[in-house]
Amino acid sequence: MKKRIVLKLSGRVFSMDNTKLLKDYAHFLVKISKFCQPVVVAGGGKIARHYISHARSSGADESTLDELGIEISRLNAKLLIYALKNKAYALPPTSLQQVTHAIDSGLIVVTGGLHPGQSTNGTAALIAEKIKASEFINATDVNGIYSADPNKSKNAKLFKKVDLKKLRSILVKEDSVAGGYDLMDIVALKIIERSKIKTRVIKSDLKTLEKAIKGKTVGTEIIIPKK
Repeated sequence: MKKRIVLKLSGRVFSMDNTKLLKDYAHFLVKISKFCQPVVVAGGGKIARHYISHARSSGADESTLDELGIEISRLNAKLLIYALKNKAYALPPTSLQQVTHAIDSGLIVVTGGLHPGQSTNGTAALIAEKIKASEFINATDVNGIYSADPNKSKNAKLFKKVDLKKLRSILVKEDSVAGGYDLMDIVALKIIERSKIKTRVIKSDLKTLEKAIKGKTVGTEIIIPKK
C-alpha cells in the first residue's frame, strides 16, 4: 500500500487570476501519486473571504459564515478534481466516513471543509489522523510559522522548528473567526499532538512542496513532545 500524505492547499492555488497554476498543481499531484496517495484539502482563499465579509456585513452569524466558507472550499476542491480528470475521486467527500471510502479507491482524493466551526487546517489534521497519513503538509500563503502574523508585523520571525506549546501560545493571540489568519488552529494542534502526526508548514509553491515531500528541510516543522 502506498503511503498517504495529507496536503492542505492555500486558497491562492484556486485564484481566478492564474488558472494555469491549478493545472500545474494537478500535474504535480499526478506525478507524486506514483509513489504516494495524496489527500488534498482545499482552502477557501480570497473568494471565501470575500463572501464571508459580504455576509458578515449583512448580519450573518459565525456558524452561517463557517458553512459559507465550507461551500466555497468544496467548489475549489471540484476545480482541482476537474483538472485531475480520471486520476481523482469524482466528488469531494463531505464527511470523514466519505473520505475513508474515497481513499479505498486508490485515487487522489480532494475535499474541502467538513464541519462548521472547524478550519480547513483542522479538517486536514483530522483526515490525517483518520487515514493514518505518514505526513501532514500545510501549504500556506507564507513561508512557515512566524512569531506573529507576517502580514501584520514586519518584525515577525520565521521558525525552522517550533514546539507545540510555543505554537499554541502564538495561536491564542490570533483570530478564530471565519476567514481569519490561515495558519494552524488549536483544534488542529490537539489532533496533531494526540496522534503524533508528522507536520510541516510551508509556502504554497510547487518547488517547496516537492522538497517537503522528499523530506528536505523547508518551512517549519512542528515538534511534538515525547511522553
